[in-house]
Amino acid sequence: MSSERLSTRIGAITESATLAITAKAKSLKAAGEPVIGFGAGEPDFPTPQHIVEAAVAACSDPVNHKYSPAGGLPVLKEAIAAKTLRDSGVEVDPANVLITNGGKHAVYNTFETLLNPGDEVLVPTPYWTTYPEPISLAGAVTVEVPTSIETGFQVTVEQLEAASTPNTKALLFVSPSNPTGAVYPKEQIEAIGRWALDKGIWVVTDEIYEHLVYDDNEHHSILKLVPELADHCVILNGVAKTYAMTGWRVGWMIGPTDLIKAATNLQSHATSNVNNVAQRAALAAVSGPLDAVVEMRNHFDRRRLLMHSLLDGIDGVEVLRPQGAFYAFPSFEGVLGRDIGGVTPATTVELAAVILDQAKVAIVPGEAFGSPGYARFSFALGDDDLGEGIGRIAELLA
Repeated sequence: MSSERLSTRIGAITESATLAITAKAKSLKAAGEPVIGFGAGEPDFPTPQHIVEAAVAACSDPVNHKYSPAGGLPVLKEAIAAKTLRDSGVEVDPANVLITNGGKHAVYNTFETLLNPGDEVLVPTPYWTTYPEPISLAGAVTVEVPTSIETGFQVTVEQLEAASTPNTKALLFVSPSNPTGAVYPKEQIEAIGRWALDKGIWVVTDEIYEHLVYDDNEHHSILKLVPELADHCVILNGVAKTYAMTGWRVGWMIGPTDLIKAATNLQSHATSNVNNVAQRAALAAVSGPLDAVVEMRNHFDRRRLLMHSLLDGIDGVEVLRPQGAFYAFPSFEGVLGRDIGGVTPATTVELAAVILDQAKVAIVPGEAFGSPGYARFSFALGDDDLGEGIGRIAELLA
């Protein structure tokens, strides 16, 4: 009989810091505390009405009351192929699309299908908190490639080359970035794609923030710039951020035939088909107009500039103006070691605890993203809360 009561693999999974911070903030708020949370990784807008109406109609259609193909509704896969051509300039066969239970499921399916024990995945830091966990569950190794505020949170080909080994199986590439808001320029994306092609390694590219870019920054799909990568590239995406549909749980992965076939087989045993009503809502989203997306982006743009201005005005805080997504990722290195309300935080984990305790403001420390000394601030919250929350932090750190 095994001496271990539970799986050691599952026991080693780190709790999602972003969800934990958001949950704690909501708990304190429910208890009457005037907490303002900057942890949310979701738009604070309702799902556009035409998408909701498509879901309502789908509920009444008996065809949606039954099992559907494990890999996704054929009509949705066709629509995603059309949307990918429209938005990214990448031509996709619908057979090379797998509909997943949200973006996280696409990440999990990809790494579970792609990796073997001992394989290495190059992951630039800071990274979204979820990425290392499915890599580890597959028995593979996350190789962190550090970036910083000085480098604009962008990794170079030289760094990737130095970090690669004979065991390197894949590169995880994300632009626009969660948590930094960095958007890679076209030339750098192409150079990284060419490097991966020459090395013969896979590129897993997460494009879920593709429509949330600001100023003169543009999203470029690495597969569009380096089409020769097609046999070794996986595109991850979903409806969550673009259409304010985080709770609907519809994502997808696009990749070579053998990988998609294997991932579909995995999904057929793990979850089977994604909820049919949610798939019908996603169909309305990806095949419909982008008007609501443009309006939402305009609100985010205004908040982005306000957040950058307010954070930049705090002594000891250094922050880049976000180029995409809806996050700022300031450095608090100049604050650590100060006496703050009788406490001297040495890390951003400790600083976040002090800020939550004394200012009633929730932020996510950089350690959660592989980058100590920083913190992530979401600007997916109302203007009043944004100003009030950063104002409290400025007063505390003054």
